[in-house]
Amino acid sequence: MAEQFGLAYYLKGAVAGGICCSVTHGALCPVDVVKTRIQLDPVKYNRGMIGGFKQVIEEEGMAGLATGLGPTAVGYFVQGWFKFGGVEFFKINAAQTLGEKKAWENRTAIYLGAAAAAEFIADIFLCPLEATRIRLVSNPTYASGLVEAFPKIAKEFGILKGFYAGFGPILFKQIPYTMAKFAVQGKAAEVLAKAGGIDAATASDATKMGLALSSGTIAGVAAAIISHPADTLLSMINKSPTAGGTGGIPSRLMNLAKETGFQKLCLTGLGARCVMIGTLTAGQFAIFDITMAATGAKKFHFHEPKE
Repeated sequence: MAEQFGLAYYLKGAVAGGICCSVTHGALCPVDVVKTRIQLDPVKYNRGMIGGFKQVIEEEGMAGLATGLGPTAVGYFVQGWFKFGGVEFFKINAAQTLGEKKAWENRTAIYLGAAAAAEFIADIFLCPLEATRIRLVSNPTYASGLVEAFPKIAKEFGILKGFYAGFGPILFKQIPYTMAKFAVQGKAAEVLAKAGGIDAATASDATKMGLALSSGTIAGVAAAIISHPADTLLSMINKSPTAGGTGGIPSRLMNLAKETGFQKLCLTGLGARCVMIGTLTAGQFAIFDITMAATGAKKFHFHEPKE
């Protein structure tokens, strides 16, 4: 087992994770642009998802829907590398340490712990690029793209204030999101496989794809709902260096939360986010499985020990 899941396997998992996250987030960049605009300016963008698309196109042309594509593609490749690769690393090592029986009995806890640890590491690298993306989406005239915006933010606001003002909310958003994403997907795949009499380890590629898409959609919607309030705060605090006041980051976040109200934090842009994250998560798990299979890697699965 240790040989099968060595360094080469984890590198394949990291590459597959980078590809699946970069491709899916990049493809859904137009949805993310509209979602972010709705969160940042709900008074102006008050016509729902379809109306938001029309507003952006009317004001900025089709190119407006690709705002922030550079930092999105790069940022989520790096994040996916550490997230999916990290989840595989922590999950497998925990299972090897506990043994097959205890790993099976505690598989949900292992999913949750592996996802939390991997996401924390991934967010250190994602945060500067996510801050750049939000700055570009909220102010399209700020810079022409990632190459121009990144050094400009660093020069004007410094590293911490410019890139890590949203580190707290990104952790509050991404860690619960990723924990729910992997735990719910694992459980959903297990339930669906059991209901269909499917053995995930020996199933055909088409069957595995169906399981990945269906369980990924379920996981994505659940994760989107859980992480949405923090996602809204993240968009708000990165809109401007004075959003929520001029105090420390915790103080600014509290001010923004009070000004917005709990209901709006939870519901503003939620429909668009559920569509986006449900589709995105399903695509991620499907592309991850395809890429892993293409590299010849045999994915790790928890197995119920035979009596």
